[in-house]
Amino acid sequence: MSGQARVAVITGGAQGIGRRTAELLAERGWRIAILDLQEPAATIRAIETRGGEALGYVGDACVEEVVDRFTEVVFERYGRVDALVNNAGISLIRAAEETTAGEYRRVMEVNLVAPFLMARAFGRRMLEARRGSIINVASIAGLMAVSDRAAYNASKHGLIGLTRTLAAEWGGRGVRVNAVCPGWVKTEMDAADQVGGSYTDADITGRVPMGRFASPDDVARAIAFLADEGESGFVNGHTLSVDGGWAADASWESVRLRKR
Repeated sequence: MSGQARVAVITGGAQGIGRRTAELLAERGWRIAILDLQEPAATIRAIETRGGEALGYVGDACVEEVVDRFTEVVFERYGRVDALVNNAGISLIRAAEETTAGEYRRVMEVNLVAPFLMARAFGRRMLEARRGSIINVASIAGLMAVSDRAAYNASKHGLIGLTRTLAAEWGGRGVRVNAVCPGWVKTEMDAADQVGGSYTDADITGRVPMGRFASPDDVARAIAFLADEGESGFVNGHTLSVDGGWAADASWESVRLRKR
């Protein structure tokens, strides 16, 4: 690959949305750097098998020292960063009155503090270069409330607030900051959440006007659009819903299903 190939940093790239985003950007010629709590070996193998280039780093994005060291590793290897995708996140399905302070704080650490630490570390380098794109993976739960998810909803609302604030601060210095807001996506997180019996596939497909879950590829393509300066160079501070129309539809279910 050319020494001028663009570089994308992705958190949570070992599986799900993060993995598909890494693969898709690599297919488009980006070099990839992944930070994850687990070794992203399968993602890296898939990228390298197709002729791409990727590095993996195991660590916790909630820890400042880990983020700072990872930033150094990326620049030692690639010498630049063009896009940061803050994808790593956790869910918590629990009634608000039963959610402990420790559980609440952990969700905030992973879903809101870690993206800030990553954005601060890599954003400084982008500001020096006066160019770059940061994409925060929020959720429709950052735009509206979903019951029994007080910590998750609050973290994703906060992530959208952080997105808009950084867009306002950094847009004039060449760094764009946007968010994608997926609806329900068929990933390992969905499978784990459904084990508890709080919802079924039919609950989701019945609520979504398009009648299906999102796929990781649906979300990855939206992220790739926001990462590419040539495609979205004047998009800044935006929250792009990838939800099949979930947030747009205020119909009750019988009306929605009758239209199919």
